[in-house]
Amino acid sequence: MKRLTILGSTGSVGRSTLALVEAAAPGAYAIEALVAGRDVAALAAQAQRLRPRLAVVADPGAHAALREALAGTGIETAAGPAAVVEAAARPVDWTMAAIVGSAGLHSALAVLRRGGTLALANKETLVCAGEVVLAEATRTGARLLPVDSEHNAIFQALDARDPAMIEKIVLTASGGPFRTAEPAAMRAATPEQAVRHPIWSMGAKISIDSATMMNKGLELIEAARLFPVPEARIEVLVHPQSTVHGMVQYADGSILAQLGTPDMRTPIAHCLAWPERMPVSLPRLDLATLGRLEFFAPDPVRFPALRLAREALQAGAGAPTILNAANEVAVALFLARRLGFLDIAAVVEETLERLGAPGIPGLDAVLALDDAARAEAGRIAARRAAA
Repeated sequence: MKRLTILGSTGSVGRSTLALVEAAAPGAYAIEALVAGRDVAALAAQAQRLRPRLAVVADPGAHAALREALAGTGIETAAGPAAVVEAAARPVDWTMAAIVGSAGLHSALAVLRRGGTLALANKETLVCAGEVVLAEATRTGARLLPVDSEHNAIFQALDARDPAMIEKIVLTASGGPFRTAEPAAMRAATPEQAVRHPIWSMGAKISIDSATMMNKGLELIEAARLFPVPEARIEVLVHPQSTVHGMVQYADGSILAQLGTPDMRTPIAHCLAWPERMPVSLPRLDLATLGRLEFFAPDPVRFPALRLAREALQAGAGAPTILNAANEVAVALFLARRLGFLDIAAVVEETLERLGAPGIPGLDAVLALDDAARAEAGRIAARRAAA
């Protein structure tokens, strides 16, 4: 039996993970802890079905409702940021890190500090604190398993025994809802239009990142942290069918690609069963029905976020931290209808220009820079909204 903790259990990745657990053979998995943000009803329902030892809600104000919903079950409850970290620190065989944004950093580090296996669906952890996270994993011998479909695809296709033989890796992007949109349409885009992803079903923040292609910029930074390939040899291609999730090209010209139905249960299952594989009841990819696979270079005018991510990665130090923090602020303001769609990348770029790439020698410095970048991005966004 493999013992699990799910951080972010009520989000899309968390729900998919639990669906796989519930579909597995009886006794294959047991849940130690379920952690959610503020959706008490969904968390309580999950806990009643899966019977974890602990259920945690990050919002302290929601603890009373959670305690009441689970009264008489014998399930321990807790709330608040410290309780989230405590849940992550409990010894288990495997932890899913699916708390969106930089909010997932502390809990991910708690898993690594105890030398655990961390299935990482939160790309911001490696983007904003990559050096700190990787150093901790190296120190304790913890294992990182990439859950993002693109990084998981690379993980499956990558032979890392001789990095010199890896010519490049390719991350694919659907292009989102605005792949062929005119600038005027993008300028006038509403949150409802921007979250309407043509292929994937995701949360609002991730959907907006897909629409701006900032998600691919963040994934580029994450790939440079995860794999033995420098930034210059990481390519991004727009692939509207979302069938080829990642490719590795080797020195002999061979390209190995991972293909599959666009469903997050596939990479989650790969990480959940790793180093083995597990059966998953999903529609199988039918290449004859699909008919064609298309690839395009991303449009740098429509999607400046990719350029910003590369520049942040090249600048190093705290630049990726600033990029991520400013993007989270700008996306939240866009979703609140207080910022235009095209202003998201503009706010990020100006924040990077103003703050540069200061050193981040440890976690405290990362968090301080994250706070400073959020404050600066907020000021920039307010000025643009008022103009």
